[in-house]
Amino acid sequence: ALVNMYGKGGYLEAAKSVFEKIYFRDLASWNAIIAAYGQNGHGKESLHLFWQMQYDGFKPDNITAVSILSSCTDSTFLTECKAIHASIIACQLESDVVVENALVNVYGKCGSSVDARGVFEKMHHRNVISWNAMISAYCQNGHGKEALELFFQMQQEGMNTDSITSIAILSACASVVALSEGKMMHASIVASGLEQDTLE
Repeated sequence: ALVNMYGKGGYLEAAKSVFEKIYFRDLASWNAIIAAYGQNGHGKESLHLFWQMQYDGFKPDNITAVSILSSCTDSTFLTECKAIHASIIACQLESDVVVENALVNVYGKCGSSVDARGVFEKMHHRNVISWNAMISAYCQNGHGKEALELFFQMQQEGMNTDSITSIAILSACASVVALSEGKMMHASIVASGLEQDTLE
């Protein structure tokens, strides 16, 4: 609890000090210190702890997976993301929708919309977060046309959209100069009552 508290407060040295004094560490304490470094922009250190934890005999759970993936914030982490993904599969965590969503999201941030789509296509259960993550992955990497196509597929499958979907799709429309689709999207936002959320 102390490691988690110090980590959330940005006191990394204090979190590290408490962690190092824990004689019998459990998975919760490892998760807390990994999250502490990741939340404070120290992705490399978080990754080191992730591998050290496994070396010490602890198997990652879904909390570990989501936490370490959120530490990978740009294209310099792509190789590490793939290694983490392999670890997730080895630990049989790939069927957890929260973990899958995190994978789609991180591959998008790391510049690989192909890998993001690979995860997305293998998902057995998708929610609005899954669709938003994949649409955003396309938008982040300059694939506005693909983002729009996925949005239309999302609608065809009866999935409800939210303000995050709306913002991503408006960005996609702008990137491909799709004015007519943008107007249609605006009308859809107004009809669904999401206009204020989108403007904010």
